[in-house]
Amino acid sequence: MSLAVLTAAPASATEDAALAFHWAPIHHQDTDSSDHDADYLSTVDFDGEWNTSNNWENQDDDPSRLTGAAYYSVVETSTHWFITYSFYHPRDWVDFPDPFGQFTHENDMEGLLATVRKDGTAFGRLEAVITVAHKHFYSYVPEGGTFTGGRENVDGTLLVRDQRPTTRQEAKGHGLYAWNGAEFPGGDGVVYVPSTTGEAPSSGNDRSVGYRLVDTFAPGGLWARRDDSATFAGRGTLRGDNGKDNAAHTAWGWDDTDDGDDLPRGLAATDPAYLVSVYFGNRGAFSLDYTRNAFR
Repeated sequence: MSLAVLTAAPASATEDAALAFHWAPIHHQDTDSSDHDADYLSTVDFDGEWNTSNNWENQDDDPSRLTGAAYYSVVETSTHWFITYSFYHPRDWVDFPDPFGQFTHENDMEGLLATVRKDGTAFGRLEAVITVAHKHFYSYVPEGGTFTGGRENVDGTLLVRDQRPTTRQEAKGHGLYAWNGAEFPGGDGVVYVPSTTGEAPSSGNDRSVGYRLVDTFAPGGLWARRDDSATFAGRGTLRGDNGKDNAAHTAWGWDDTDDGDDLPRGLAATDPAYLVSVYFGNRGAFSLDYTRNAFR
């Protein structure tokens, strides 16, 4: 007599999309009045192709092409889902001359890692967020959350609105943090909200603009092109030749430069469970073993 072995069915792309949409942040993008549209969100292929060495030049040709978007990916263990959200800008820029390319670079991608506990409900419970701002990570826990600081301190309380986390992103350099509830510096900015359709802002002070979610693992998409030399200069590094060469990184290239040698670049995508286990304490039941992880 044979014994039936029951295994959990793998999550579908549709289920991942629904999970990512449920937890997608309300995103506060600061804009600089000297060049509002240089701070609008878009996709790597906003100009219709995947050559990232011309995105700086193409950024201001037609701002209507800069429709709101965020890349997402989902990996999971038996206890948690880990969702990355990556926000792309064609330029990391300054509002003063930079003839030697010291302060600017072509392409920019910063974002966050959301840790969601499987609690028996369809979308689980959000327990923590780690954001990426330049060369550092920042840790946040929602009000009432149990996670505490680990090797890294908790940097603040994650504000939640309409059951979604809220984030803020700087103008020009685009460092990303939890939203602190404050008005935009200078009074102008774009509030991006998750939507089925990406919209271009009507101005640099548009308070409700839809952004769509783009699957990092989609066929022909960002991860599928990871070895394409027109798009990438190396593992997790986008090719760019304005300002600092090849200075923008996807989630599998993100790095905090001072959090320890045992935490190499890219863990937010490739091993988020370990990253979270080091950054936070008081995690409760917490598995480090992946049931699926397409980055591996």
